[in-house]
Amino acid sequence: MSAQAATAGLAGEEEATPRGQGSDGPAPVRIVVAYGFWIFLLSDIIMFSALFATYAVLSGQTARGPSGHDLFELRHVGIETVCLLFSSYTCGLGVLAIERRRLTFFYVSFALTFALGATFLGLELSEFVGLVARGAGPSRSAFLSAFFSLVGLHGAHVTAGLLWLGFMVAQTAARGPRDFVRRRLLCFSLFWHALDIIWVALLTLVYLMGAR
Repeated sequence: MSAQAATAGLAGEEEATPRGQGSDGPAPVRIVVAYGFWIFLLSDIIMFSALFATYAVLSGQTARGPSGHDLFELRHVGIETVCLLFSSYTCGLGVLAIERRRLTFFYVSFALTFALGATFLGLELSEFVGLVARGAGPSRSAFLSAFFSLVGLHGAHVTAGLLWLGFMVAQTAARGPRDFVRRRLLCFSLFWHALDIIWVALLTLVYLMGAR
């Protein structure tokens, strides 16, 4: 095959995916985005792992103050869990809908995801306010400092996810279900599902074991 023929055969791919320096050129954008986002998620999981380890070490350091058994209300936490897990389900439905170009179903699914995520966040904030009102703020003991840091960081991620969700819905409305929009929605979906996985670990190690 001549060099001219090879160049012609790759013309369509080069127009769809820009290439830079190197003998083979860089990977397509979708692959770069996927790898980069997985690296971000893994780094986030490492950060949470460090906080989980810190909490495990400090969970018994109550400074003669209240422990998890005295503070945690599993019914309250159960409602939070249901909201977050169901929001992951509606998020998945929304991603499937955008892949099939069903925009109405996409908007409904992501509106439910936002409402459930906001409900979860509101319940978490009410828990924090209630603990502080009972004199169990983060400065009360090492146990509570570790608890507020770990759960609060997860809550901060949920807040960032809700802002991201709102931005992606606005971008979808403005630009339509283009390829780059669907890639970003898939990245958001992975992020939201990762928050669910972290919450399940947090529910088990912090709330269920702490309430015993």
